[in-house]
Amino acid sequence: MLLARVVGTVVATRKDPGLLGQRLLVIQPMLPDRRPSGKPLVALDHVGAGAGEDVFYVRAREAALPFEPDQVPSDATITGIVDHWHVETTGKRP
Repeated sequence: MLLARVVGTVVATRKDPGLLGQRLLVIQPMLPDRRPSGKPLVALDHVGAGAGEDVFYVRAREAALPFEPDQVPSDATITGIVDHWHVETTGKRP
């Protein structure tokens, strides 16, 4: 699983029938220290995430698995909402 922050929503008046009823959100991938990592992307929301929340997401084939047995065309899906995380730092850099 990967980390991201929800930064926006997507409104689509026409979409693939497999996406009907699914929410689309814009997420910004993050590193564990909360710095942005790469470009924002659109993901299906499987857990009811909202703007500003930190989330877990999956990509590729795994992105469609939460919706089985339905076939949903997705390259990225939000699979969890992060309540809290803490990263231990030792002061040493690899």
